[in-house]
Amino acid sequence: QVQLVESGGGLVQAGGSLRLSCAASGSIFSINAMGWYRQAPGKQRELVAAITSGGSTNYADSVKGRFTISRDNAKNTVALQMNSLKAEDTAVYYCNAKVVVTLTYREYNYWGQGTQVTVSS
Repeated sequence: QVQLVESGGGLVQAGGSLRLSCAASGSIFSINAMGWYRQAPGKQRELVAAITSGGSTNYADSVKGRFTISRDNAKNTVALQMNSLKAEDTAVYYCNAKVVVTLTYREYNYWGQGTQVTVSS
C-alpha cells in the first residue's frame, strides 16, 4: 500500500504565498508523474501542476508564472510553491502520484487526503 500525506495549506491574504508539500511512503518501487490538483466548491477537480521523474513540468494556464512545482526523487516528495495568490485559487488541493509498487511492478494512481487553501480578498 502507498500513502500520500500533504501539508502546508491554510488561510492567506490575496497576494500572499503558501507552500504545499506531499510525501509518499509505503510499497514504492518508483514514482512516475507527481502532481497537484484542486477542487473548488461546485467545480470539478482540475490539474494545477505536474512533474515527471525527469523534471519536466506542466502547469494550468491560470497558475503559470505564479506557481512552481518541484520534487525530490530520493525522498519521494513533491512541493508546490504558490505565489501571488488570488481569491480564485481557493480550493482543496490534492497531491497525486503514479506509483510503481513493489511486488507487482505495476503502476497505480494514488491521491492524498487533500489540504484546504483559502485566499481572502
